[in-house]
Amino acid sequence: MAAMAAVQPGYLGVESSRDSNGFGLTVSYWRTAADALAWKSVARHGLAQQRGRDEWYRYYTTRVATVERCYSHGD
Repeated sequence: MAAMAAVQPGYLGVESSRDSNGFGLTVSYWRTAADALAWKSVARHGLAQQRGRDEWYRYYTTRVATVERCYSHGD
């Protein structure tokens, strides 16, 4: 899905992390809310989401937010 998202209009990037207990977090970044909604409506993305719900994830949360600023420090 990451490669497919990367060619969608407005795609800015993705970050993902998983801990040793299996808790994971993936964040995708989009130029506009409309770009994010367009990605949500891509048919193969919807199929992948359904497969995730059916096969891998008992519980998940989706959050939609706006990043106003980002600061990086260190390596």
